[in-house]
Amino acid sequence: MKLTTHLVSAPLHTPFVTALRTATHADSLLVEISDGSVSGWGEAPQVWKVTGESLAGGQACVEGPIAAALDGLGPDDLTEALRRVQNAAVGNFGAKCAVDVALHDLAARRRGQTLHGFLGSTVDTVATDVTLSAGDADALAAAARDRLADGFDVLKVKVGTGDAAADVARVRRIREAIGPGPRLRLDANQGWTRRGAVTAIRALEDCDIELVEQPVAAADLEGMAWVTDRVDTPILADESVYGVRDLVNVIRHGAADMVNVKLAKCGGLAPARTLLELAREHGIQSVVGSMLEGPVGVGAAAALVSAYPTSAVNDLDAAWWLAEAPVAGGIRYDGSLIRLPSAPGLGVTGLIA
Repeated sequence: MKLTTHLVSAPLHTPFVTALRTATHADSLLVEISDGSVSGWGEAPQVWKVTGESLAGGQACVEGPIAAALDGLGPDDLTEALRRVQNAAVGNFGAKCAVDVALHDLAARRRGQTLHGFLGSTVDTVATDVTLSAGDADALAAAARDRLADGFDVLKVKVGTGDAAADVARVRRIREAIGPGPRLRLDANQGWTRRGAVTAIRALEDCDIELVEQPVAAADLEGMAWVTDRVDTPILADESVYGVRDLVNVIRHGAADMVNVKLAKCGGLAPARTLLELAREHGIQSVVGSMLEGPVGVGAAAALVSAYPTSAVNDLDAAWWLAEAPVAGGIRYDGSLIRLPSAPGLGVTGLIA
């Protein structure tokens, strides 16, 4: 197998603003693994404020210890290859994810199957929410109406900007603008204190909030458990959970009702399946999410959801934000639906020059 890395930067049609950062481009490391005839693709996004992993570090990991670990294996040695990828280095989950997905994609293509078919699914559509970037109340209300017109019916609102009272006012303004029908979920990106979170969530529970994601700092499981115990709205753990050990700690603390599984946080499709199964066994609801990724990363996550259904609508709108995709082929958005490709693997045919 030949392993090649590509650095890509895709412009967004609208700036993506959260409590942690403002992004105008989606910067990713694409990994291509070829058997000489066909190629499999995987993606590792650069998200400094979440994973702390860089494109340069990911590229060095892929071309160094991961490539060395795969040396001598053939394209049919998928199980052993996936094991070696996870053991090749400590951390570096984005790099591991890119290679894990590329290996799955290559295996599916060699069999003439779609990736979701290779994972055991016949479902070729997956629903997603769409995020509203952080902003003032009027701008958010206008954006919410625009996203409903685009065909989305689950809106995720970025809060946690440091002023809980202002967050409450913004969310109320959005609910007034869109009416009672569409679902609203909130993502604080660790931006609230535990007391501020409880105050804000209680103040909004008459607005029919579906869930609140990561209200407090990732390491503060006791604080998140404190919030979970004091509100009726389900709490979704995101940055608190990378791998199995993290999810076990969340379960032991009673820190959250739900978990957001992201391929670039946990290391790829194989670890993600383990997390989803563990959550199901312990009565924890699940969502599959994405970083600021393109069609490769989101396509892999959507294929996973197709084969391993989650408890709530997933958070896979990342590639929708791209003004230009860095690759040809792959998924496409149809309102709130992601349509999976009928071509083999992820349906990606190559880089766009």
